[in-house]
Amino acid sequence: MTALNDNTLVAMAAEQHNRKAFNELVVRYQSPIRRFFLNQTLGNEALSDDLAQDTFVKAYLNITKFRGDASFSTWLYRIAYNVFYDSTRNSKHTEDLETAEVSRRNAENTDTTVSLDIYAALNTLNNYERTCLTLQLMEGQPIDKIAEIMGMAAGTVKSHLFRGKDKMTRYLKENGYDRKR
Repeated sequence: MTALNDNTLVAMAAEQHNRKAFNELVVRYQSPIRRFFLNQTLGNEALSDDLAQDTFVKAYLNITKFRGDASFSTWLYRIAYNVFYDSTRNSKHTEDLETAEVSRRNAENTDTTVSLDIYAALNTLNNYERTCLTLQLMEGQPIDKIAEIMGMAAGTVKSHLFRGKDKMTRYLKENGYDRKR
């Protein structure tokens, strides 16, 4: 199964209800989807795992709706994007929890200070900026794919990327990560 391309695996999963084919898709995409959520949740591993599991459950239940207009990975990231924002809307105090979690981790462990500073910098962004940056810089998605995943114009994605990078740069400079050293 590992030699088959995504479209073949999707067809096998959708038409033949082949669980092994879908399992192969999960194996291929579970790390990138989990990493996407890990960055969106600012390092909350348990929540990232739950959201990734929800994403794959929704993908499995809706695999017959995949039309092939976009790549499977774009379709899957769109589901992940929706799962994350559904979760955010359902949680009334997400931002407070994220801020408290980042602060707690910063105080707990100095070995991971740099990655926690990145999470803290990501926390300064709004959800759209964070998602655009995560998809581009950490997942390697091009602007047109990000626009498709997020359901917005490419120019809007570029604006979110510009503002997000600017905010993160300012935050990191203010916290000792200035390149002039």
